[in-house]
Amino acid sequence: MDKNINNEAMNEEMAETIILTDEDGKEIEFEIIGQCEKNDQTYFAMIPVEDAEKSEDILEYVILKMAVEDGEEVLITVDDDDELDDVADYFDDLFSQAIDYDN
Repeated sequence: MDKNINNEAMNEEMAETIILTDEDGKEIEFEIIGQCEKNDQTYFAMIPVEDAEKSEDILEYVILKMAVEDGEEVLITVDDDDELDDVADYFDDLFSQAIDYDN
């Protein structure tokens, strides 16, 4: 599933969001909650903005990776299970460190 990248204008106080277009042409706004580089690939963890507005807790997120197709940057799904598990473990560790368990 290819997703075209359209960066939204933002300032430092706002979360970084992008609008992704799915294969059916539906546009969905996502908030990028994490980014990492592994094995010369760039990965993004993101949640739909409407889900982010409903809850401060991150329960589920989407992982996509950057690719270049026809000279255009696109986000694609991670089809390899081992690759996805490796990146998901990284983001899970990252997000668990950000949680303040004292509150």
